[in-house]
Amino acid sequence: MCPLRIVVDRLDDWRPYYPTEDLISADDFLAIDRRHRAGNGEAERATHVINLCSDLDYLGNGYYVSLLAQARSQRVLPTVETLNALSRKALIDLELASLAPLLADLARKEQLAGDSLVLRVLFGECLEPGLAKLARRLFERLPCPLLEARLVKRQGEWRLARLKPLRLRDLAAAEQDLFATALNRHSRKVWRTPKARRRYRFDLAILVDPQEALPPSNRSALRAFIRAGRRLGIDVSLITKRDAGRLAEFDALFIRETTALDHHTYRMARQAEHEGLVVIDAPQDILRCTNKVYLHALLRARGVPAPEGRLLQRRDRGRLAERLAGLSFPLVLKVPDGSFSRGVVKVTDPEHLEREAAKLFEASALLLLQEWLPTEYDWRIGVLDGQVLFASRYYMARGHWQIYDHSGTRVKSGGFTTHDPADVPPDVLQAALKACRLIGNGLYGVDIKQSGNRTVVIEVNDNPNVDAGIEDARLGRALFDRIMGVFLARMEAQRRQAG
Repeated sequence: MCPLRIVVDRLDDWRPYYPTEDLISADDFLAIDRRHRAGNGEAERATHVINLCSDLDYLGNGYYVSLLAQARSQRVLPTVETLNALSRKALIDLELASLAPLLADLARKEQLAGDSLVLRVLFGECLEPGLAKLARRLFERLPCPLLEARLVKRQGEWRLARLKPLRLRDLAAAEQDLFATALNRHSRKVWRTPKARRRYRFDLAILVDPQEALPPSNRSALRAFIRAGRRLGIDVSLITKRDAGRLAEFDALFIRETTALDHHTYRMARQAEHEGLVVIDAPQDILRCTNKVYLHALLRARGVPAPEGRLLQRRDRGRLAERLAGLSFPLVLKVPDGSFSRGVVKVTDPEHLEREAAKLFEASALLLLQEWLPTEYDWRIGVLDGQVLFASRYYMARGHWQIYDHSGTRVKSGGFTTHDPADVPPDVLQAALKACRLIGNGLYGVDIKQSGNRTVVIEVNDNPNVDAGIEDARLGRALFDRIMGVFLARMEAQRRQAG
């Protein structure tokens, strides 16, 4: 039987139910630091985590419970993908678009009374027998242990007006009984998720932001992608966030805009995947790469060499000396979802750390504190479909400790050199490939430092720069052909699968 962890805000929240050794508070769950150890990896990955926290908003404590569980390869309910969908009505509507016939059928059978009703769904079950099928469907589409749905009747048709997570402490007595029995039943079931619809025309969209100051591909690169695609028989079009409604016209989406979770890039990637498009960056890649806390936990759990570090919680502010054991200043303090060296601060002493942490904790329940590894440059290893694509050195900005210097009115960056992968130290390539295998089979840029005899992975970028004149310095147009070739192979695979 798989190990189970039931995570609650406070252990007292579980008082109405039978005591269980599976119970753990959110603070204690987040404090677990799982390093890779032979013999216990499979057991840890088999753990099923049920997240019953109330603060499930982006970067809240409950959000991090699901995020870190996924980093540890544990089965968690709800997943971060579900939480992100629940936070956006557009994504909820996307997931639940197929429920209209069921609502109409329930209305004909007079199971929906009045002009509005609230339905509470506990692991896909509810107290109203006539609405059991609807409860099951809601849970299958957006698997969250406790959901509250508000249905309204407008112009003679019933619609879902709101769907949100429900707090454990808000359950009434009868709901507590149902919750307990539904939890027992759920642990013995495998819930299936709906398969995305598939479309099969060979048209590819590249998502860009014409106003972005530091885009992941310059204009010359975008033109090179268009030419490469057309050489392979793919019609390539540039789109922006305003074209989200057109995604179903395409067979593939290539995101060439800086990604983030609480952002239209993630929502469009989710929408494209739902429509059956080949997507790079896939939503899963955005999830796994844009949050430094997730990557820190993932790399440590799987034994990938990475900087020594600690996850800091807000409650740690009064005992930082204890949390700093084994680390020495200067240190690097990071917000979870910074990019292009933003949201990364070098702290030189405990007082400096206190000041900077106080600012950053206003936006995030967790921060990442890591050792500072000064180097002249970082390796950036481009990996596509599990194979090394390019290898570049990105040098620190002049007089600064990072590649990008945001201290002035204009952003400054260091220089670069691009190398034949055969000339790159083998341990650098091995570390990059090992890290990417934990993420997926998309397009990644792995930042690696060599410090003394150490080779450590700093981060894995889901949306790496592919600029004409830089990353293509060795391969030329063949670099763009290889990327478009992967899209072509995946679209053809979909066509064969459909046929």
